[in-house]
Amino acid sequence: MREETGRILRFMLNGLVATAVHYAVLVGLVESVGMASAAFANVLAAICGTAISYAGNRNFVMRSRASHYRAGPRFLAGYAVVISLHGGAMALWADIGGLDYRVGFLLFTGLAAMLTYLLNRLFVFREPEAGQSSR
Repeated sequence: MREETGRILRFMLNGLVATAVHYAVLVGLVESVGMASAAFANVLAAICGTAISYAGNRNFVMRSRASHYRAGPRFLAGYAVVISLHGGAMALWADIGGLDYRVGFLLFTGLAAMLTYLLNRLFVFREPEAGQSSR
């Protein structure tokens, strides 16, 4: 239990850093560049945050020995789903609903965090069982 608590705390710290990058890019694209679609800006920003997230989740959070060959595609597939859901929710919230994109970002990021922890823990960085191939 203590190990899992530490993992969750490291996940939260890593997530804060990745989210700060994500948010900074989002705000920069919408406010400074003047990008009209908050949803598209969010997808671009999420890609930046995801790069930070992978490195932190693999090395700091899960302390995984899984090869990049195995973990990388799994991580990208899982995050592609999460980014798509996040972008779709932002489109409904901000672009179609006309609601504040910053509030939507906070709401949907919280939900995405729970989903990504489960994906990382149970699928992406899960160590193979004894006797199973690491591929």
